[in-house]
Amino acid sequence: QLQLVESGGGLVQPGLSLRLSCAFSGRTFNTYTLGWFRQAPVKEREFVAAGIGTGRIMYYAESVKGRFTISRDNVKNTLYLQMNNLSPQDTGVYFCAARGGTGWFMTVSDYEFWGQGTQVTVSS
Repeated sequence: QLQLVESGGGLVQPGLSLRLSCAFSGRTFNTYTLGWFRQAPVKEREFVAAGIGTGRIMYYAESVKGRFTISRDNVKNTLYLQMNNLSPQDTGVYFCAARGGTGWFMTVSDYEFWGQGTQVTVSS
């Protein structure tokens, strides 16, 4: 059974950084596309970033381009999201998601497996 476990969330001041991690287990890591989504209070879950296959190709939502970086460690079977210059608009629960195969997957329904989420709060 594929499992995803996020960590690294917390409370941070605007302008600062956080790095989220997602530990992947139960399947062959580099055969899955992995992504990050987030959900703010009373809003729908939205795409943040994803890495195709081994992670050489990454793509981002416009709202985080230039500030967030997604990466994969194919030895540790871990997905990361480095978030810089955070703003209050980045507040929400961040979810790691996975699906088999490679491609440009940017909607919730594209992904089959989900972690439990980690809370990120950006506030002064």
